[in-house]
Amino acid sequence: MRIISKRTLREYWIQFPDTENQLLSWYKVMETGRYNHSNDILDNFPFSRSIGAARYVFKIKGNQYRLIVKINFDLQAVWIRFIGTHLQYDKIDALTI
Repeated sequence: MRIISKRTLREYWIQFPDTENQLLSWYKVMETGRYNHSNDILDNFPFSRSIGAARYVFKIKGNQYRLIVKINFDLQAVWIRFIGTHLQYDKIDALTI
């Protein structure tokens, strides 16, 4: 999978160093994987869920943080749409961000 963009993750873990290991781990697994449908994501990331509109939420650091991505399986591309605290996540519309 091609992830757009690692820079977003890097900037976040610089600001919140406690997220670096998990975000980097998520990136490496996602980047090296080939996912053809939703079940592939959910099988490889048991703490994730599909929320519709091709978006997936990943719990980071024991659910202290949330990562939202949009995935196009045909293009094998992942767009990072949001990373933030659980409280920040509660204040957004995850389907349109």
